[in-house]
Amino acid sequence: MAKFTFRLATLLKIREAARDERRAELAQAYQADAALQEEHRRLAELLAQMADVYRNASAPGVIDVERLLETQRHDMLVRVQIQYLEKQRAAVAEEIERRRAVLAEANRQVKVLENLRERQLERHREEEGLRERKQLDEAALIRSVLEVPR
Repeated sequence: MAKFTFRLATLLKIREAARDERRAELAQAYQADAALQEEHRRLAELLAQMADVYRNASAPGVIDVERLLETQRHDMLVRVQIQYLEKQRAAVAEEIERRRAVLAEANRQVKVLENLRERQLERHREEEGLRERKQLDEAALIRSVLEVPR
């Protein structure tokens, strides 16, 4: 049986490599989003802690105005940082969607070549089977001719 060779194997390898690269890029975007999400969580925790400090500093009794002002300034700074993080996460979400679409296209291109390879391989197998049947039929015909009853 003749060996099957896919003429576009090199192109398939190139497209698979490109697809794998797109996967890695998408994974990086997910990692960036996870880092931003973790930072957002940390800042939200900090806001909760500052709310406790603010509540304690404004409790009945002696009020430390400097501490209240400092806590309020820090609270505003953290809220600005959270807004900035939210904008960054929105940008990263857009980038994730873009990279997801690029990956889907790369997957489609690979799939097209894989389907073509499968069809060509099946056709090759059919042709080889037909060739073998022809050879067996010829051998049987020659044998029947040579074994003529005497």
